[in-house]
Amino acid sequence: MKRKYCAGLAVAAIAALAGLSNLTAVQAAVPAPDQQANPVAAARANANGLGLGAASDLRTRDVVVDADGSSHVRFDRTFQGLPVVGGDFVVHQTKAGAVKSTSGGVRALNVSTKPAIAPAAALTAAKAKAGKQQLVVFVTAAGDSRLAYKVTTSGRKADGQPTGTETYVDARSGKVLDSWSTVQEDLGSGTGLFVGTVGLDTTKGTSYTMVDPLRGGNATYNAGVLFTDADNVWGDGTNSNAQSAGVDAHYGIAKTWDYYKSIHGRNGIANDGKGAKSYVHDGAYVNAGWSDACFCMTYGDGDPAQGILPLVELDIAGHEMSHGVTSRTAGLRYSGESGGLNEATSDIFGTAVEFYAANASDTPDYVLGEEIFVDYDPARNYIRRLDKPSMDGVSADSWSRSVGRLNVHYSSGVGNHFFYLLAEGSGAKTINGVAHNSPTVNGVTVTGIGISKAEKIWYRALTTYLTSRSDYKAARAATLAAATDLYGAGSIEVQEVGKAWTGVNVL
Repeated sequence: MKRKYCAGLAVAAIAALAGLSNLTAVQAAVPAPDQQANPVAAARANANGLGLGAASDLRTRDVVVDADGSSHVRFDRTFQGLPVVGGDFVVHQTKAGAVKSTSGGVRALNVSTKPAIAPAAALTAAKAKAGKQQLVVFVTAAGDSRLAYKVTTSGRKADGQPTGTETYVDARSGKVLDSWSTVQEDLGSGTGLFVGTVGLDTTKGTSYTMVDPLRGGNATYNAGVLFTDADNVWGDGTNSNAQSAGVDAHYGIAKTWDYYKSIHGRNGIANDGKGAKSYVHDGAYVNAGWSDACFCMTYGDGDPAQGILPLVELDIAGHEMSHGVTSRTAGLRYSGESGGLNEATSDIFGTAVEFYAANASDTPDYVLGEEIFVDYDPARNYIRRLDKPSMDGVSADSWSRSVGRLNVHYSSGVGNHFFYLLAEGSGAKTINGVAHNSPTVNGVTVTGIGISKAEKIWYRALTTYLTSRSDYKAARAATLAAATDLYGAGSIEVQEVGKAWTGVNVL
């Protein structure tokens, strides 16, 4: 399919920026004055000139404007009216509207939009008895474009745990191209944490409800029923009182909201000021999860036989809601290395929320979910560790060619380990009474720059440079670019980002 280039837009490729894989460096003439005043209009013109899609094919997902006026416009793409899954990209521009570089995207789309198999055949291929089918253009991990059926299913396991899958079936051959879970969950087993006596923002009607009037109406439910109370004094710190888990969840969603607002200037999960829902006592399962479909979190009750209480620990709450942030920014595909990055992002920001809250009953560390175990032992009982992920026996400490074939909760170890090294450095240290020890590969010693700078670098990389198909090499490029934006080229922060990635074998 031929695409028209915008008249007067001169585009010339220049040498790739050193080390910036998946960041395309380009130069372009300054757009017309009306486009200079409108970064989206300029980005549409620039995208057209680069062959990333005509203006009519693009849907704006997000716009980030820096203090110096530079802009970063994130687009989703369609092709002959069909969504392009994996075709998302970001245009990075000067204040004047000239394009500096792009992240993600695919240039050549040459796909017939006529399927050779019926929707029912796609359902069969996806091994689903029922579900929704939608024709899309699917971009594979290799960058090829295929006409595909997107088959979406949802349900619950026998214990009540939510399930859901997104499967892409080649609309011509009937073969499954890819599939992943749509309920992004934290595979944990642990013992419940109660955050102690804390303040809760609630709403007064005929009785008090767990609806937060200060944070977009965040609401917390006892299974499917909104928590209510006569005197606005909730729970007693025991698992026998259903409200106690509700206190943790309601506190967790508030602290996560405050973290993103205070640290990153983000107004809610979707950055639209609207709250989300939390469902505790959702079923007798050892898990917790975020679902885009309901814009909500669900928390299982754990398993008393295993010494596991409801999974409402603060870093788990931050983890789950961060899946929602990822889906509305980079949209990291929940499979392969991009799936590992998706999970790592939630582990990173779940940890960051814990440090931000500085709750005396859950002192911050880089161990995820250790408090949900009745037999508290952060050296033995936890969901994941960021300092040395392989301590669980399955997660990866560093990158190898096989990382992308791991479950996303285990391939996340590469990103988690990178973040710990960047924040705290390599070697042994004790943080709030918990021993941490982070080794590296390639003989690298990492000093660390502190979590405050590290979290800002990761957030900017997520919201500005990463796209749905990003892998670990692209994450290295994105964080180097983010650190350069925030702290300057050649800064100590940029150097430490490079060392931390080298320390986990992402070169």
